[in-house]
Amino acid sequence: MEHRYLGRTGLKVAELCLGTMFFGGATDEKTSHRILDEYVAAGGDFIDTADVYVKGESESVIGRWLAGRDRDDLVIATKVYGRMGEGPNDEGLSRRHILSGVEASLRRLKTDHIDVYYAHVFDDATPLEETLAAFDALVSSGKVRYLGASNFTGWQLQKALDLSAHHGWARFDALQPLYNLIDRETEWELLEVCRREGLGVMPWSPLRAGWLSGRFARGMTEPPADTRVAKEGSWQALSKDERALRVLDVLHELAAETGRTVSQLALRWLIQADHVTSPIIGARTEAHLADNLGAVGWELTPEQVARLDTASDRPKVYPYDVLDRFVRRPS
Repeated sequence: MEHRYLGRTGLKVAELCLGTMFFGGATDEKTSHRILDEYVAAGGDFIDTADVYVKGESESVIGRWLAGRDRDDLVIATKVYGRMGEGPNDEGLSRRHILSGVEASLRRLKTDHIDVYYAHVFDDATPLEETLAAFDALVSSGKVRYLGASNFTGWQLQKALDLSAHHGWARFDALQPLYNLIDRETEWELLEVCRREGLGVMPWSPLRAGWLSGRFARGMTEPPADTRVAKEGSWQALSKDERALRVLDVLHELAAETGRTVSQLALRWLIQADHVTSPIIGARTEAHLADNLGAVGWELTPEQVARLDTASDRPKVYPYDVLDRFVRRPS
């Protein structure tokens, strides 16, 4: 597995990041530990979790797995924002919640530092200066090495970066956005901010909650009952979305032509996308992991990328459509 720099930093991470949202829940601890072992054996070192995943149990599962391992061989990322109790201050990005959240995550992970600490969601109820100053204090203390944002808009991310520069605070060096062959709106503004400001990009839901896993195709009348698409209720919208079906058509055509699986092709498109650092694979089973790992070690041809780009293209809305007509300098 190749390694890439995280944005403009000197930190290198694996080209596929292992997401652990299911660990300690749908994926039991023994299976979770086997998945971690197999990911590391394949050359991976970038592990992503969050305090709210299975109410902290995902972090705890990782912490017990970390025991006896060389911590410096791994890059551990987690997040703060979500509700972790019943009190009025048990969520958000206030100084209080961030400082209590990082201590709780460190205890569960059984480590003395977090490599990448994300703001899980933008908090419009807390002054951004309060949030960023608290994050800066964590970096200064050594409890956190790098900072990241997730689920921010373009203006929110840019404002955070500008405030950090103005005050001399540690800044966000990573973005974790929703990005895949179906959800390409991230390209309109967020990826441009990341390109210009030098942030690494770790897309979440690269397989669109299973829609791009290979289990779906045009003509199906109902989804497999055990899929997230069925459980989360997105079937009705996706099964009637001509663009989503067109993406599946091309993925299945390419799978037949290349011998790769649909999920490997969808992941490979992201791995090769401009400014993407490391897509986050949410492997729930060892079989899922084995399939996802098959996305590394080869490349889509320019023609294959173009076919996927064309199939998944979404017409831009205002003001992006207007601005595109006045582009004067090549990107």
